[in-house]
Amino acid sequence: MKRKTRSILEEINAMAPRRDKKQIVESNAEQVIVTAINLINLINESFDVETAADLNKRLINSIRTKDPKKFQRGIKRVED
Repeated sequence: MKRKTRSILEEINAMAPRRDKKQIVESNAEQVIVTAINLINLINESFDVETAADLNKRLINSIRTKDPKKFQRGIKRVED
């Protein structure tokens, strides 16, 4: 008779409580928001007022339009 063995990860996953999608979305949103706030603070500390305002606007616009290239173009412009 063959005995089925389970990995440690399978055991942990079986014991861990199941999370619903609402909890996952809430947790991910909180992490993204905190990270975005930290990034905005870093931008404001690292660049002059005009450049920081432009980069902040590009960051928010990139998120809104789901186009990260808009922010990347702003960073490249600052590097030049």
